[in-house]
Amino acid sequence: MSSIHAKGPPIPIGSMVPLSGPSAADGAEFRKGVVLATEEVNARGGVQGRPLHPIFVDTRHQSAEEVVAAACKLIEVDKVHAIINGYNIGAQNSEYEPIANAGIIYIHHNTLLQHHDTVLSDPERYFGCFMADPADYWYGQGFIKFISWLRDTAQWKAPSNRIAIVSGSKPYSIVIANAMAAAAAQFGWNVAFGPHVVATPTTNWRAVLKMVRAVEPAVIANTHFYSGDLAHFQLQFMENPTNSIVYLQYGAMHQSFIDIAQAKAAGVIVSTVVGLLRDDMGQRFARRYIQRFGEGSTPQVGCQSYIAVHHYAIATAIAGGSGGPGEFEQNHAVARALRETIYRSVAGTIRYHPKWQAAMPYPDYVLDPSLGLPHLFYQIQDWKNGPLALIAPEPYNTEHFVLPPWIQTSS
Repeated sequence: MSSIHAKGPPIPIGSMVPLSGPSAADGAEFRKGVVLATEEVNARGGVQGRPLHPIFVDTRHQSAEEVVAAACKLIEVDKVHAIINGYNIGAQNSEYEPIANAGIIYIHHNTLLQHHDTVLSDPERYFGCFMADPADYWYGQGFIKFISWLRDTAQWKAPSNRIAIVSGSKPYSIVIANAMAAAAAQFGWNVAFGPHVVATPTTNWRAVLKMVRAVEPAVIANTHFYSGDLAHFQLQFMENPTNSIVYLQYGAMHQSFIDIAQAKAAGVIVSTVVGLLRDDMGQRFARRYIQRFGEGSTPQVGCQSYIAVHHYAIATAIAGGSGGPGEFEQNHAVARALRETIYRSVAGTIRYHPKWQAAMPYPDYVLDPSLGLPHLFYQIQDWKNGPLALIAPEPYNTEHFVLPPWIQTSS
């Protein structure tokens, strides 16, 4: 990379990340994504000659109190021009209020349908709030479409039409589970168990797995998302596995899931509505990321905050510069540039809906892969050597589904 190096006054960029607590594994990657993106932007001259300066605040358990406090600190003490981060599940948009009061840009990956409702309730007040991935709802509908595609293309012979759905107790998990249940019948599936909500976090799944096994489902979906908890779910499932496809929501993408489940992780399916593509752009990014942060890092998670920083830098340059707290007119210009600038990132195309101000998913909402962020489905196949096999959607899949090793087929 050529180095121009920005030399003007820094543009402070805040980031609210769970560096401790149950999502610390993801929080560490969100921080790395911001660090790498700001280093790249600054090495190329910054934004109109001004370097981006990242400032991080730990949101720990991601409660509303912790996230709001983080936003207030970044705005009132650090005077940030934008807040860019991965997810903070639990705040339920509470942090939008101090951000809206300050009139700065906020780009996050909370994956909440509630974001749509908040922005639509008062577009002028929440003009600066953007969700750089599709809402949680699309996970549910997209999963049902995915397993139907496996069935209908004869990649997998479903032993029945029964599905079991287990949910964590966070609203995110419940929305996804309910969306799965709502879409199932349309595609010929019967929800034989659930959605059953389990109080989370937890590492003890044996009681609910006993109930799941009783219905002999063709598909088991767990919409909880903490990687360690999901690893224990898979280990306990493998104590007496059924002939079922197992889908574990989001957290099974993380290296920490494989570190715990090890060989028993092989065969698990996991998805993300914002993840790293396996094309030339994605592979080059992964190499840079691992070179910068080491083999234990997870570029398919860190790419979220990485792409948001780059998109913000482009929009800010188009708008003629950034604005600090209280500079509403300038930040309106940045927000307009974010809405109007379609950005082909290492995760696919970020194209904000003009009213929701959330990324639109492909193929769940838009049918043109060049105009939506792909809902990616991975399968853990070679658990020792990785990376995860990207098996859907077309045309982004680079590998194919393989039958999980615990499924018994008739001779």
